[in-house]
Amino acid sequence: MEKKRILAAVDGSPWSHLVVQYVAQMVDTGILEIVLFHVSSPIPESFWDLERNPAFRSRLAPVAAWEMAQKKAVEDFMEAATASLKRAGVPEEAVRVVIKQREVGIARDIAFEAHKGYDAVVVGRRGVSDVKDLILGSVATKLLGRVVDVPLWIVGETVSPDGVLVAMDASDEALKAVGFTASMVGRKPRRVLLLHVIRGMDPGAQSVLRFFAPEEQRDWLKKSEEELERVVAHMDAVFERAFTVLEAEGVPRHLIETKVITGATSRAGAIVQEARAGNYGTVVVGRRGLSRVEEFFMGRVSNKVVQLAKDRTVWVVN
Repeated sequence: MEKKRILAAVDGSPWSHLVVQYVAQMVDTGILEIVLFHVSSPIPESFWDLERNPAFRSRLAPVAAWEMAQKKAVEDFMEAATASLKRAGVPEEAVRVVIKQREVGIARDIAFEAHKGYDAVVVGRRGVSDVKDLILGSVATKLLGRVVDVPLWIVGETVSPDGVLVAMDASDEALKAVGFTASMVGRKPRRVLLLHVIRGMDPGAQSVLRFFAPEEQRDWLKKSEEELERVVAHMDAVFERAFTVLEAEGVPRHLIETKVITGATSRAGAIVQEARAGNYGTVVVGRRGLSRVEEFFMGRVSNKVVQLAKDRTVWVVN
């Protein structure tokens, strides 16, 4: 089977340990090739703007001690991470450590490396320098905007390999997301939920509907119900195609479920709620759907899922 090259962006923080743990548990170790990638900075990332100030440069001597400590911490982390992957069954020759000096910026340097033939990029939600209560760390946020043609995995606060929820619509992109998911987890069978969420009538539409005559209201509601039935029937056909893709990669049919949620006030909210209710540790979303229009960073639903699902790992797939 074709090897899967994973770029794990790490900085030695507790989040980086979660990244390594997640990859080892999620991907079949027999097909895994992983690069532990670290961008080394001579000064803390937040100091780079200050570095342009001549008065600040004269005070950089104490930072040298910080740099030495960081270097030692990263080397220790890489050694521990390599040993952890080996214990998980990843062959020693399938693990490579790359430590490079910062060139443009941590996120941009990671993004540049990501386009060298990787199947996925994995990063923690936050890093060593991010404020603890931030929803999403600065590096992860920047990578969402820069790594647009390689699947990006954002590892959440809780690492759970049990169960994958794939958010779907009827687009070809959604089926590609299913195919990518199957290729990554097919040989480590786990529960897969194919989920389609349909929003309900928003309050604005409901308020307008009150001005229609009773007959017009009934007619409009009937047409809405018919359209809903049509969409659900169409999604059944899409789900069948997804079944075929998953089974071809080794996911048993009895582990695959489908669900259509109707009347949701928020698609993203419904997706995250279902992931928590069903204990799905991984949520797969696409960058774009039926419209094929790429929005700033990513589709609105995908963006919201990333922000809301801080206790899940989110895959943003092209």
